[in-house]
Amino acid sequence: MSPNRLHQHTNTAPFAAAPGSRWRGFVRSGDCGTLLLFILFLCVPAARAATDLNLTATATGVAITPSGANYQSSFGTLNALGVPPAVPTTGVSIAILSNGALYFTTLNIDISGGLSGAQTVNVTAYASTNFGHPAALIVDSCPSTSSCTAAANFAAMSTNVGGQTTVIPSMGKNTPTQIGLAIFVPDNNGGTAFAGSDSATITFNANINGSGTFVDTVSLSLNSPTETLQTAVQLNLATHGSGLAVTAGSDYSMTFGNVNALGIGPGAGLTTVAQAGGIIYSTPYDLLPAFSDMSSTSASISVCASMPFTHSTILVLEDSSTGAGGSFSNVSTNCGAATALTSSAGDRSTITRYLGLFVSNINGLTAYTGADTATLKYTLTVP
Repeated sequence: MSPNRLHQHTNTAPFAAAPGSRWRGFVRSGDCGTLLLFILFLCVPAARAATDLNLTATATGVAITPSGANYQSSFGTLNALGVPPAVPTTGVSIAILSNGALYFTTLNIDISGGLSGAQTVNVTAYASTNFGHPAALIVDSCPSTSSCTAAANFAAMSTNVGGQTTVIPSMGKNTPTQIGLAIFVPDNNGGTAFAGSDSATITFNANINGSGTFVDTVSLSLNSPTETLQTAVQLNLATHGSGLAVTAGSDYSMTFGNVNALGIGPGAGLTTVAQAGGIIYSTPYDLLPAFSDMSSTSASISVCASMPFTHSTILVLEDSSTGAGGSFSNVSTNCGAATALTSSAGDRSTITRYLGLFVSNINGLTAYTGADTATLKYTLTVP
């Protein structure tokens, strides 16, 4: 009997792989009839929809422009006094404060994609690239839980990735939520003063509430165009205590009413001071200088009678630092050599001066009675 022979068989039936898997294999026959089968499974998990954090403009807010996967915007031309020639971008409002100006707007944040219907996220933010001049320009934010229409609801945004500012405590997907964004421009004089172009980038991060799982990030660059910070100088006049009323308009006005060379019956707010050749009617008033982003921390103020009284020998404007108890001197009628009032005025300071109207007691052909007006020109100079 001949010996049995080993027969090798190859299974030609197709190999069934699980849906979504990949496989490959090969068969090798050895001399001893051994069947070797190698199968490599590459498991690919089912795809999950991406989760996207999005920024959009509100109906009244500043424009938000996509830039790749991120965004750009700009607040425009700014200064710490909130006055022209500052030109903020459309959608940016100004709150004038006692120590600067807040330029603020609103924007919407929403999240779309892979969250389940029950999941919510919180959104935090920080100035990932702060302004290059942080003493002159400060990023502020207002959370979704506040009304972002008043300066009191804004606060400085974190510049620390490890301690970010919460701007939205909780929101679901596909639910645009409004927050406030601002640039605070403080009064800033001396060594840290700055005027020119600058930019910043704000990074927003979304994390699932409860688990803290990070889901997406997006940034907003304030560089389209870059923010422009101006120097600013302003001088206001105001009523002091019980002195004559200083009325604001395109310029300021004050009236001494009826006066005479004997000082009889001075009007409310006026004090009479005797002076050789007539009498002075005196009133206190306040000068209110303000300036920002200037290299100096002090300023000078001067005044001149740019248009003296028509009857300049009968009616003369005078100035004093102390009022009725001190001396008065004539206000210069030459604006090229104006009368110096102070050389050490501080930003947002109040300087009280006394304006005097001298009434001559002259008689004869040069005597005059009737109405007359004059104009004073004040100049604030910051080195």
